[in-house]
Parts: sequence; C-alpha cells; structure tokens
Amino acid sequence: MSISVFLTGLAMGLTLILAIGAQNAFVLRQGLRGEHVFAVCLTCALSDAALIILGVSGFSKIAAILPWIEPVMRYAGAGFLLWYGARSLRAALSSGAALHVSGEGATVPLASTLLACLAITWLNPHVYLDTVVLLGTISTGFPGQEAIFGAGAVFGSFLFFFALGYGATRLRPVFAKPSAWRVLDGTIAVVMWAIAAKLVFG
Repeated sequence: MSISVFLTGLAMGLTLILAIGAQNAFVLRQGLRGEHVFAVCLTCALSDAALIILGVSGFSKIAAILPWIEPVMRYAGAGFLLWYGARSLRAALSSGAALHVSGEGATVPLASTLLACLAITWLNPHVYLDTVVLLGTISTGFPGQEAIFGAGAVFGSFLFFFALGYGATRLRPVFAKPSAWRVLDGTIAVVMWAIAAKLVFG
C-alpha cells in the first residue's frame, strides 16, 4: 500500500507540472542555452518541495480543526481538475502552437537568473493551487500515509525538473512539433478527469 501511495503521489506531482507554463518554459530555455541548469532545476524542485510539504503536513491539521473544510476543498479541487482537464483538451484539439526557445543572447548572471526563476515560481497562483491546495487535499485520502504521498510528489518534481533541464537538447526537436503538445495535453486531460472522479466518488 505504501508503494502504491508513493506512486500515486509521484504520478500526481508529475501530471500537475507537465503542462506548458512559464516555469517549465524557463527551465527548458536554460537547458537549451546550457546556463545555470543545475541551479535553476534545484531552485524549482526545492520550491515545489516546500509547497508540497506545506500542503501535505498543514492541510490535515487544518481539516482536523475545521472538519467542513475537507469536503469543501475536495469538491473545489475536483472542480479545478475538471476545468484544468477541459482546458488541456481544448489545447489538444485546437492548439497549433509549439514551444519556441531562443538560444541567442549574452549569458545572464546567476543571481539574475535565480531571481527570475523564483519570481516565475512563487508569483504564479497556479503553483499554490497545484501544490498546497490540490495535493494537500488529495493527501487526506490516504490517512496516516500523507507523508508518503508527499514524498512521491516531491520526487516527481525533482525528477521532472532535472530531466527537463538536462534533457532539453534531446527534447527540443520533439516538442518543436505542435502534435507532441497535443498528445501531451490530451493525456493530461484524461488524467485530470480521472483524479477528479476519484475525489468526488472516493
């Protein structure tokens, strides 16, 4: 059961950060340029880890004090996932965009790069919805094993960001094609809806 919970956390963590976004585009760009890749990947992964731990450890305590908040957040989380899935499906069906990253220009200092990385990460409201609220809510479905679920989600963040940063050169020709993003967005839509159903029906 513990392995299953860990893998669920891993899958959920990966699913929530797979979609194209400012943070992922920034990491991919740094990987393609070969600039401060380790520092950027570590910053993103540690930021995610801090927020996931906050959601997994703090949400259960809040739910114990305010028992009504768990079902409210569970249904709100399901609603968010349904919307997120619908947005991903729409992108899969209609989007012709690909992720273009320029490798031209002068090297940016490490301090400036990390400042931009932190701003993109911590000033994005979706980061809090995905980690603190959504993962925190889902973790309550595994009483006594919230930490294992959180560990899986944290591992997923480290795995994704370092794979994206250091695998950027190999990924570039694949994700330069709009069809690759359509397949990815379609998969995300299905996973999101499946998790929403689990939140609602148990």
